[in-house]
Amino acid sequence: MKKSTLALAVAVGVLAQQAGAAGFIEDSKATLGLRNFYINTDNRDGDAKAAGAQNKQEEWGQAFQLNFISGYTQGTVGFGIDAIGLLGVRLDSGGGTNGASPATRTNYGSYGGTVFPSDSNGEAVNNFSSLGLTAKAKISQTELKLGTLQPKLPVIVTNDGRLLPQTFQGGQITSNEIKDLTLVGGQIEHVKGRNSSNNEELSIAGANGRTAAGRDSNKFIYGGGDYKITKDLTAQYYYGNLDQFYKQHFLGLVHSWSIGPGVLKSDFRYFNSRDDGANGHDANYFTTGDYGTGITKGKVDNNLYSGLFLYSVAGHTFGGGYQVSNGDSDFPWLNQGDGSSAYLTTDMQIAKFARAGERTWQARYSYDFAKVGVPGLTAGIVYLRGDNIDTSGRVGSTTPQRLVSATGRSEWERDLTLAYVVPEGPLKNLGFTWKNAMWRNDIPGQRDQDENRLIVSYSIPLL
Repeated sequence: MKKSTLALAVAVGVLAQQAGAAGFIEDSKATLGLRNFYINTDNRDGDAKAAGAQNKQEEWGQAFQLNFISGYTQGTVGFGIDAIGLLGVRLDSGGGTNGASPATRTNYGSYGGTVFPSDSNGEAVNNFSSLGLTAKAKISQTELKLGTLQPKLPVIVTNDGRLLPQTFQGGQITSNEIKDLTLVGGQIEHVKGRNSSNNEELSIAGANGRTAAGRDSNKFIYGGGDYKITKDLTAQYYYGNLDQFYKQHFLGLVHSWSIGPGVLKSDFRYFNSRDDGANGHDANYFTTGDYGTGITKGKVDNNLYSGLFLYSVAGHTFGGGYQVSNGDSDFPWLNQGDGSSAYLTTDMQIAKFARAGERTWQARYSYDFAKVGVPGLTAGIVYLRGDNIDTSGRVGSTTPQRLVSATGRSEWERDLTLAYVVPEGPLKNLGFTWKNAMWRNDIPGQRDQDENRLIVSYSIPLL
């Protein structure tokens, strides 16, 4: 039995002996979340069209998410347990346009479709489910969790952009013993994708392909903290290391400043990412980037700087930002190839704008209609443009396609969001969201995309 599994079993056993203690039940919370999710992606003409990618990807499903968060038993050390139950039911897979590829003699097929896992023939399954348990212990202001985790930190971010959320397996400790200082540390061993019910090991872009050459790791170590210098100024430092792939340092500074009738929020971020272990010399562990004419993969080598400014006043929020990605490699993050998130101000609905050499500026605007008597209604628009991209890609109508190197390429994306949450009454918390994105580029091997997502959500408190 693995050490993590044994420790979880011991923790659950101790908890079972104390479950009746005051605090464990009284402070427990349980909710049932319902999410109806539809997505339609239109893959337009582009160099990758001949590669066999579908012109259209479409799926529709219903999710059920049961969350249980216990209180703690009494005593110097309090024990508890959390649980998350996930079920996704297929309503439509677009008549074979789910975005999955079947298994062949040379590869294992895709990780799944846009929303659902797929069988070996590429067809979407009827449903998928999983159960995650987390044992926890707390002493003073320090909490230890072991089991299923959903961290949201600069070096590891849980993705919740589809029907069901991504989850990780490992352990994490969080301490708030020192005033205004939050310290976090942990180790992740496996991840369950947003379109999967199986735990997989960890990887990055370039090495995450489902072929014999694909490589992964079962050890991601992270740690760092947030320090509230003043009530309006927070400094951050975090470190992440995916064994055999990369080491990453993060520095962040967030400041809020009252100016006139509104508030200006400044968000500065810096990532320094370098190779680790096999990534420095083994081509099977290489990541994506620009390493010279016709060389599309190499070791991790990236510095990423960004600044985002948001001014909020009377329901309006105006924003602008700039990001620079330096180095031979694209920005690295935990990415198994089945959908993932990175802690970037440019992580949008379709693209992330973090390729080697890329310079990106963005403008955004949002409005809260509560200011004009319609509470719960919000709308927003974001526009990003990245240029100076140095990259390579395969194009052409023959197999194999020819490799093309390109410099100074560009991409842009425009995202619209319209959302309404019923603020009160018998349907309180019923939410409706429409997300529309348009992505255009001249990057070799990539296709332009238009995408729509329709989401209906509802949360039912059970405890």
